[in-house]
Amino acid sequence: MASYKKRGYKNKQTKENDQPNDVDTQDSTTAEVFESLDQSASKTEEFISKYQKQIFGAIIVVVVVVLGSLAYQKFIVEPTEAEAANELNQAQMYFKNAIEASGKNAKDSLYTLSLDGGNGKFGFTDIASQYSGTKSGNLANYYAGMSYFKLSNYEKAIEYLDAFSSDDELLMPMAQGTIADAFQQIGQTDKALDYYEKAANLKSNSFTTAKYLLKAAITAIELGKADIALEHLNNLKDNYSETEEAKQADVYLGQAEAMQ
Repeated sequence: MASYKKRGYKNKQTKENDQPNDVDTQDSTTAEVFESLDQSASKTEEFISKYQKQIFGAIIVVVVVVLGSLAYQKFIVEPTEAEAANELNQAQMYFKNAIEASGKNAKDSLYTLSLDGGNGKFGFTDIASQYSGTKSGNLANYYAGMSYFKLSNYEKAIEYLDAFSSDDELLMPMAQGTIADAFQQIGQTDKALDYYEKAANLKSNSFTTAKYLLKAAITAIELGKADIALEHLNNLKDNYSETEEAKQADVYLGQAEAMQ
């Protein structure tokens, strides 16, 4: 009977036992992660232990600053704002009455009262200096500048209006435009043109933009700057055609074109 020799082989179970066990590998990796975390935690604890005074000191400083800021806002800023607003009311009343008054002497007297104060209340100048960090103090700069302009004190008008700052759609352009008017009055036409252009470009609306584009164009013509005048006049006609200023633009367009 024919016979054959069996080939050598490895036991299947033995072969499987030779392969790395996934569970063992995962357990080993997890252990390494925890060991790493333990080491990090240990280093953190050492750091905190070593610098705990500095850390707690820094925390206390932050708390004190926050609480101090809140207290300052509550007990200093808010009462000061209210006090400034109360002072401003009387000065604003004088200013309003000056606008409505008839006769130069009456107007001048009321504008002066609005600046200097009366009835035991501060005027705009004192409010601007005594409450300089408040909203009312800032607004007092605007009113003071306008009052000085009405009184023909143009240098003072420029000083106070230049100190005023606002995002208001009308007030800020009007402040810049009145500075331009003041420079025009004292013969500094170049500066007047600069401020008219600032006033026109600050906000886009049919009131202040159109008004100061026209003034900028007229001033540019006075300075012999035809190209600048034409630019402002064309802007006025193209973008603010419904305004009274746009209706006047053609007259000045002719003047500017004749200069070229």
